[in-house]
Amino acid sequence: MNFTEAGLLIREARKKADLTQATLAGRLRMSRATISKIENGLIEELGVRKLSLLCDRLGLEVLVRPRQALTLEEAYAKNRLERREAFRETDAALAKLKPDSHG
Repeated sequence: MNFTEAGLLIREARKKADLTQATLAGRLRMSRATISKIENGLIEELGVRKLSLLCDRLGLEVLVRPRQALTLEEAYAKNRLERREAFRETDAALAKLKPDSHG
């Protein structure tokens, strides 16, 4: 499962339902931070029941099926997402390496 793509779909569905992360989290008895991590594809572990409950609340479904080859458009989209995430990770690592400008 590609959590980055799933997170984007979940974010879109939440916004379409006119729910804030905090409101959705409260209804699902999750933290807002957990919803944020899911939407950003950064969740380290999420149980199937929680994912199913979240998707059900947003009108989405969890689907298990054999992997299919990506279309060219999907491959490009996947590549863009992976590069965007790599840039974020690099920027975060570089920010940690910057000397403290206040000292």
